[in-house]
Amino acid sequence: MAKDYPASPKAQHLQESKKQRLTYVLVVSALCVAFYVLGAWQNSTMPNPVADSAISRVDCDTVAQRDGSVPSFAPASENVLDFDAHHQLNVSDTESAVQQFPACPLNQSEYTPCEDRKRGRLFDRDMLIYRERHCPGKDGQIRCLIPAPPKYKNPFRWPESRDVAWFDNIPHKELSIEKAVQNWIRVEGNKFRFPGGGTMFPHGADAYIDEISKLISLSDGRIRTAIDTGCGVASFGAYLLKRNIITVSFAPRDTHEAQVQFALERGVPAILGVMGSIRLPYPSRAFDLAHCSRCLIPWEGHDGLYLAEIDRILRPGGYWIHSGPPINWKTHHNGWKRAEEDLKREQDKIEDVARSLCWNKVAEKEDLSIWQKPKNHLQCADIKKKHKMPHICKSDNPDAAWYKKMESCLTPLPEVSNQGSIAGGEVARWPKRAFTVPPRVKRGTIPGIDEKKFEDDMKLWEKRLAYYKRTTPIAQGRYRNVMDMNANLGGFAASLVKYPVWVMNVVPVNSDKDTLGAIYERGFIGTYQDWCEAFSTYPRTYDLLHADNLFSIYQDRCDITDILLEMDRILRPEGTAIIRDTVDVLTKVQAIAQRMRWDSRILDHEDGPFNQEKVLVAVKTYWTADPSEHS
Repeated sequence: MAKDYPASPKAQHLQESKKQRLTYVLVVSALCVAFYVLGAWQNSTMPNPVADSAISRVDCDTVAQRDGSVPSFAPASENVLDFDAHHQLNVSDTESAVQQFPACPLNQSEYTPCEDRKRGRLFDRDMLIYRERHCPGKDGQIRCLIPAPPKYKNPFRWPESRDVAWFDNIPHKELSIEKAVQNWIRVEGNKFRFPGGGTMFPHGADAYIDEISKLISLSDGRIRTAIDTGCGVASFGAYLLKRNIITVSFAPRDTHEAQVQFALERGVPAILGVMGSIRLPYPSRAFDLAHCSRCLIPWEGHDGLYLAEIDRILRPGGYWIHSGPPINWKTHHNGWKRAEEDLKREQDKIEDVARSLCWNKVAEKEDLSIWQKPKNHLQCADIKKKHKMPHICKSDNPDAAWYKKMESCLTPLPEVSNQGSIAGGEVARWPKRAFTVPPRVKRGTIPGIDEKKFEDDMKLWEKRLAYYKRTTPIAQGRYRNVMDMNANLGGFAASLVKYPVWVMNVVPVNSDKDTLGAIYERGFIGTYQDWCEAFSTYPRTYDLLHADNLFSIYQDRCDITDILLEMDRILRPEGTAIIRDTVDVLTKVQAIAQRMRWDSRILDHEDGPFNQEKVLVAVKTYWTADPSEHS
């Protein structure tokens, strides 16, 4: 075969052909990159959000409002990102793809799936088991939209909402009649008024809290998280808020109609719950203060089971405050219509249980009794020699609380080296506490989370909140009750501390990391939850729902349609949902959201269009039950 030399015509022709092909490839590649960048740039702005967006800009001050309601959505910036051009869901033109979910009957307007009273009657009344969570099975789940009452109005804004609520939103007069002399609630025309009274504080919750503050300090930032057992309409928690103490108030769904619903309507944290046979859905060492004001819990019964549970969730050095029977029985026994001997015996038993838990009584004055949990258990060994019961718990995970039976045992505290140390680590005072590395992170007890990742998470949420404020009215007082459905380290709640909102931080029981204890150490509240089941709250009780990669966790565990219908149940009309996930997941979510009468738009990630994670922002449209169903 002849050899081609560089100077031959054939070799020159081959070289020229290679150059032409290379030039062609470079030109085409450059054009592709240029048009892709141009398309991404055009996609990053919306020329007219009023005309082009599914969620329009509304002037909250000038638009006529519906019977006191507020507009559905008011973007804070006109630069709302438009992602539809690149990732539009292709839905077949079938009836099932576009048909809306029907409205449920009006008699289900206050439906609470896991606290349904008809279902509860099937269970044992002993230890209030019938009032615990009993969720419907797959065949008992409903697939309809829970309607708002015919004359529903968006609640008053905080702080006005603490004192007034619309009667039409919660049309129940029972409490105003039953508790009339106790000053819980009054009906005034088309409104409810909450004077701040309670069974044990007839002069108002504020005066009652003032009396407590004379016995222990409530203003130095040491006490931040509290739990109120048997909360009524949560006036105790409502008035603690102005002292920078945030309270989880809970009560069962019982004959006192809508206590927890009233609390949430007021803009006060509350949840349906009861001290029965199952642990409260909170981690160990969570609360700085626990409170019972005539909460009707048999503290002395069941071998001290309920006080042992309070001990589990109380932080080292935390306080338990008790008022009501049998405290100050010498003064009140006639009014309580109980024998003096019975009341004395009951108080003696409570005090015996408290001492067996190594608690110390720090004060008893008139109607108030205050006990303190020790900072550590170094001296508890000597006490347990005298008080054999309750025994030391043998469970290896004191944070396990989802459908776990209570135990009448003393939860051991983490070991310390000296008497002055706080078991598990000391938390900073509020508000520094919100941004200080939590002791659980410092001690490395959460797998995969260290101090650097905590600091990175804070920076991440600073960026995310700035992005959210461009598309949602977070800074405008539009929201009060907020839920983070997959809270991780509580970064979303921390980013909102300067706004008049509170956040229920939910840690799914299916998560690979249990971070709820660290969230409480930061001074925030939250609960465990399995999102394949309903949340323990009434319909229409949250203004803003945030779901960060929640559907990726659950899409292989249960039907995401049921999770979205649950979100619709607990979201208020004209409330907002922010959902972060992959494109594939969000297109499925958006298709279901359309069937739920939500207006939604998928936006780019805050880092730009090249990130595979996107953000869906949706608004639940305003609609109510058919007035003809109203009786």
